[in-house]
Order: sequence, then structure tokens, then C-alpha cells
Amino acid sequence: MKQKTRKFDKQKFQKAVSMMLDAFGEDTKREGIKRTPERVAEFYEEFFTGYNEDINNLISVHYQTEEYEEIVIVKDIQLYSMCEHHLLPFSGKVHIAYLPKKGRIVGVSKLVRVVEAFAHRLQLQERLSEQIADTIMKTVQPRGAMVVIEAEHLCMTMRGVRKPGAKMITSAMRGIFLKDARTRSEALSLLK
Repeated sequence: MKQKTRKFDKQKFQKAVSMMLDAFGEDTKREGIKRTPERVAEFYEEFFTGYNEDINNLISVHYQTEEYEEIVIVKDIQLYSMCEHHLLPFSGKVHIAYLPKKGRIVGVSKLVRVVEAFAHRLQLQERLSEQIADTIMKTVQPRGAMVVIEAEHLCMTMRGVRKPGAKMITSAMRGIFLKDARTRSEALSLLK
């Protein structure tokens, strides 16, 4: 099933930003503000490109190797996403581990592209962890996949409890990482 492409309505978005500025009591004709709706719309149009990515095609290239069947880890993938609850960013790092089956490995950049595609949507960190792991399982078909995300959420830093530096950690484990404690433990120790 092909993913439906979403159209970004830039004019509607600019109007919404202008209305928001007006609601703040800002003079929307003021020099420093008058182009803000346009600039904000350009940012959001650029940031939310993940809605138009065909996730299943991002990691369709596999390499057949000499039957490599050991843990593969990509650590410290920089993450920027947007919380769907408050429309505030969260940022941090994504760590991915997978255990290839029959030498089916994937290029490292493909894993990073999957992270980017899902992160550039309105998100929940918990869902993001699961989407990445499920996509790897579906497309690469490894013996297992593990995704660990650690991120700081501005909705907790700037508002509410106001605790800068507090990080949320989520994980999604599939296949052997879920079923075999030794394999899971090995991967987690490699991530430290």
C-alpha cells in the first residue's frame, strides 16, 4: 500500500501564525514581525517532510555478505522532532541495534534516513521508538531489532515542571532482543 502524500497549505499556515501573533497582542505590521508568518511557514514546511517519505523504500537496499550474523549498532544518531501534545521540539539521540539474518545488512545511512523520516512528523517518543524498530523488522527482516531513544523535551523544560536536562528514555525491542536476555544484555552493554 502506497503512502498518501500530504500537501502543506502554506497560505493557511501563514494566516494561522498571523492570527496567533495577533492573539498575543503583537502588532503584525511591525517591522520585526511582519514576515514572521512566512518564515514560520517555511520552517514547518521544511521540517515536516517526513509525512511525504515512503518509509518502506528508505531501506530497501540490502547487501549480501559473508553470512554476517553478529550485532550491528549505530549509536548517537542526532534526533530533532516535534511533540504532538504541545508543538514543542524534543531532541536527543537514537541508538539502533539489529542482528542480521543470512547476511542481510543495510547501509548505515538508510537507518539514519528512517529515523529522520519518522522524526520529521508530529510525534510521541514512545511511538517513534516503535515505528523505527517495526520498519527495520519489516524491511531488513533481521533476527531482531532494538531502538533506544534518549531525548530532552522542551515541553518539560520550558513549561510545567521546568526541569532542563531531564531526559526521557524509551526503547523498542523486537525478535531476539525481546526473547533472549543474553543478546539484549550484550547489545545494551555495547550501547553504553
